[in-house]
Amino acid sequence: MATIQQPAAHTVRRGVQPLRAGEGNSYVWHKLHSLLGIIPIGAFLIEHLISNFQALGGPVAYGKTVEFLNSLPMVHVLEWVFIFIPILYHGIYGLYIWLRGKSNVVYYPWSGNWLYLTQRYTGIIAFAFIIQHVIMERFMGVSLHDHPGAAFYKMQQTLANPWMVAIYVIGMLAACWHFSYGVWLFAAKWGITPGTRSRRRFGFVCVAGGVLLAVLGLGSIWAFVGPKYANAPQNVPISYLNAPAHTGAPV
Repeated sequence: MATIQQPAAHTVRRGVQPLRAGEGNSYVWHKLHSLLGIIPIGAFLIEHLISNFQALGGPVAYGKTVEFLNSLPMVHVLEWVFIFIPILYHGIYGLYIWLRGKSNVVYYPWSGNWLYLTQRYTGIIAFAFIIQHVIMERFMGVSLHDHPGAAFYKMQQTLANPWMVAIYVIGMLAACWHFSYGVWLFAAKWGITPGTRSRRRFGFVCVAGGVLLAVLGLGSIWAFVGPKYANAPQNVPISYLNAPAHTGAPV
């Protein structure tokens, strides 16, 4: 007598989807996407937040930082090779992963799935924020490569609009979250933290690093919108930027 074979029960695989995302033909592209998120994009994010934090020292200190960065050898080549192209690839391929990926937070609301969902959306927010930031500050208005002394005033005018302040706060926080959790995912996918205990411990390190980066970002935004430098000059003279630091009492 023939019997009807029951279909095998669907087995839900517990965990965070990106830890399994490298299966199949896209393994190399996933690995490249993951690696670029740390080096050079992550390194650039850290450097950028630290550099912007110099704005708390005022227009001269910030202008000196911008002048130094723009004086690096082959700075435009470095921008495209190590910043713009990696960010474009990471962002576009990240959107591709987002469109193809599946989340099961509705039916299986484990914390790892919620973290992965937030990683998707913070990535989209951060990518859109970076595009508008680069276009406005790098390719529009006064050239900071030629006029580094105008950097503080230019950013100050951008943040004079309360909506832009909101955009910068949200975009910066999204970038910090996306990077800090991305570091955790990178360590898990590359076998740096192979066990559950090591991943949990490294998670606290990533949270602390993300909070620190967020503090740097919020501090730099406050430097531009706070009252201390409300009357910043439109362009700090280059003589001020090149003046040596004052040491000791006047003779």
